[in-house]
Amino acid sequence: MKAKEIRKVACIGAGTIGSSWAAYFLVKGLNVTIQDVNGELIGNSEKRILGFLKSMAEKGIIPMESIASLQNNLTSTTSIAEAVKDVDFIQESTLEKYEIKKGVIEEIDSSARNDIVLSSSSSGLLASKLQEYSRYPGRLVVGHPFNPPHIIPLVEIIKGNADEDAVQCAYDFYKEIGKVPIIINKEVPGHVANRIQAALWRESIDLVMNGVCSVKDVDAAVAFGPGLRWALMGPNMIFNLGGGPGGIEAFFGQFKPAFESWWKDMATWNEFPEGSKEALKEGLKEEMGDRDMQEIAEWRDDKLINLLKILKYV
Repeated sequence: MKAKEIRKVACIGAGTIGSSWAAYFLVKGLNVTIQDVNGELIGNSEKRILGFLKSMAEKGIIPMESIASLQNNLTSTTSIAEAVKDVDFIQESTLEKYEIKKGVIEEIDSSARNDIVLSSSSSGLLASKLQEYSRYPGRLVVGHPFNPPHIIPLVEIIKGNADEDAVQCAYDFYKEIGKVPIIINKEVPGHVANRIQAALWRESIDLVMNGVCSVKDVDAAVAFGPGLRWALMGPNMIFNLGGGPGGIEAFFGQFKPAFESWWKDMATWNEFPEGSKEALKEGLKEEMGDRDMQEIAEWRDDKLINLLKILKYV
């Protein structure tokens, strides 16, 4: 199937990620069926989706008066077979456990057309392992979004052993609906973006544990320094610009010794240091002040949307 022909999507698993995906698909004019194992989970998902739509309307992404019509394009069911019948694309977002994914994939294979892409939102499971559970492994990819999917554009597409046609269809579809997809050719634990985050977090924790900086100041160093540039471009292009007219060639010539000396002094541990959780909890308590988690999340989403408007992604 061609990406431009995709008009109906099934969201299997209606938790936070699945609901966020569903809201995004609705806003992009698609017909969406959400599925989960019982009516209570479905009801919670419908409330989340409505909340996401209202939030996007309040921020000017969609007209407030469009919410009712968008909701009319949403159906729900507790049956996987019913959810995937006659759809053009499947976004699976069930619990991050191989044994659960296995049963879901087998059910999907029994009911869905075999010429459509099945994309798993998995943040860490291997695509090749998931493909082993399928009768049609060539059509299964990992399509890992960044949370929340209805706001953050990035989608990591992990090939595993998928057919090139399926990978290209997923890429084209995500791009068509305004996402920024990347293709990961070789499987690695954690994919790409999470590995980069993990490396940064390890060094951030190490600086705190060694008394170099407080939790609050480490976060400020990232948010008000390189984080601002990262909203516009990645580290390779940043350092390319850092080399001036000579680009990366000039940058290596000037800064190679400095970076190599820093790397030699950086953390290499692969287990959280003893006491790190407690140190982070105490530091985050200071950083949060009198704000609760909901307030911070709403502030984050509001600022992200404003930034995406500047970048013309919404």
